[in-house]
Amino acid sequence: MAQLFFKYGAMNSGKSIEILKVAHNYEEQGKSVILMTSILDTRSGTGRIESRMGLNRDAIALKDDSNVFEIVKSENPNAACVLIDECEFMSKDQVLQAAQVVDDLGIPVMAFGLKNDFRNELFEGTKYLLLYADKLEEMKTICWFCTKKATMNMRMANGKPVYDGDQIAIGGNEMYYPVCRRHYNHPPMLNKD
Repeated sequence: MAQLFFKYGAMNSGKSIEILKVAHNYEEQGKSVILMTSILDTRSGTGRIESRMGLNRDAIALKDDSNVFEIVKSENPNAACVLIDECEFMSKDQVLQAAQVVDDLGIPVMAFGLKNDFRNELFEGTKYLLLYADKLEEMKTICWFCTKKATMNMRMANGKPVYDGDQIAIGGNEMYYPVCRRHYNHPPMLNKD
């Protein structure tokens, strides 16, 4: 039975490598997948899913007005699975459309993304995936500063933590650190090197 999965974690928890691995596993068995990612994530170019390990794939770039259900119906209504990266940037409507893919087309949807932003608030897509997903799975990584589990994302600017600003600023290790609660609230002194 098809389900809507939400796999979330802090930065560096392996979300993108996992989505690429899942796509490979399906395709190795001759099953088709539909890959999607947010148009906002341009680190590797528009419509690209890339892991920090260097693996990458083309994907459908979801815009604000993209309809996930209609895309799946037109691309391949017989796909074995739909995989969505950077799902935190989805709208409520897009999350509901992903659920419709599961419920009306019988295709499992696996959405991968962040749970919380650098201010420790939920993204819109995250909020509604937490509400509507059939299965939730935390992907774990360790704190940048210790060996505890990282549950938060620390935005950095000029070697210092930033706690205010626009919710969305695209970046990687140069801008965000996965951190535990203790180091989010009490970051160690950092060099500006």
